[in-house]
Amino acid sequence: MSTMSDTTALAERFEGNRDRLRAVAYRMLGSENEADDAVQEAWLRLDRTNATAIDNLEGWLTTTTSRICLDILRSRKSRREDPTAFELDAPLADPDPATDPERQALLADSIGPALLLVLETLAPTERLAFVLHDMFAVSFDEIAPIVDKSPAATRQLASRARRRIQGAELSPEADLVRQRRVVDAFLAASRNGDFQGLLAVLDPDVVLRADEFVVLGARDAGGAGAGAPLLAAEIRGAEAVTAAFVGRARGNQAALIDGSIGSTFAPGGVPKAAFRFVISGDRITGIEVIGDPDHLGRLDLTVLN
Repeated sequence: MSTMSDTTALAERFEGNRDRLRAVAYRMLGSENEADDAVQEAWLRLDRTNATAIDNLEGWLTTTTSRICLDILRSRKSRREDPTAFELDAPLADPDPATDPERQALLADSIGPALLLVLETLAPTERLAFVLHDMFAVSFDEIAPIVDKSPAATRQLASRARRRIQGAELSPEADLVRQRRVVDAFLAASRNGDFQGLLAVLDPDVVLRADEFVVLGARDAGGAGAGAPLLAAEIRGAEAVTAAFVGRARGNQAALIDGSIGSTFAPGGVPKAAFRFVISGDRITGIEVIGDPDHLGRLDLTVLN
């Protein structure tokens, strides 16, 4: 039977791991609220466990938190639930996998909006394998039991995730001419009601996320606004995103947003919404729609002719 002092000591050890666990959970879930919930659930499970039988507490906590996150990802994918608010204010990250532990820690701390959006397109087990191995240096032998696969199969999961991530344009130094061509094609197809044209420019697994200002504004307007399609907090798949934008975006203009090509809805020259795109090749793989005035005010945004 544990004593009060034992519980206090265990809580202190858990708090020493909280920041790392929260970082792991956030990279897996893309939601600060869900990450906090996952970490709290990990504590509850630890509190119900005989901690004296745990040889490696840090490893146990990482594994437990990862299992919780995997369950959340699978539940989200199967039920198509809208996740809670998606935080996208961090600087962009280097897409190349780091082999040095110090660089891995730096990558984990500097994950940016484009990488988060690409991670959302991965299968839950691929995302978990990539995050744990490439960002937090967890071995494939340790990851394998979490995803119920062999270490070799787990390595393949991370490899597939890495190839998809490396294929996405995550750098602000990307080819702006090509970005502009893709975004212009998206806007033209949207304005002209060209369903097939939109499908052609969207990746089949495209993920769109809109903040609450956009979602509430679109609902209040009944989805009829020239720059405000009827959006949910999250839309997945080319057909669903196409249905949201076909025949709309008539008031949108191409814009340079934080060094990359996007678009904005700016009646009277005042930005009311900004659209940031993640582009891989000639397809859009992710769209972030921003309507929060404070967030808009922090963007380096220039409307393009």
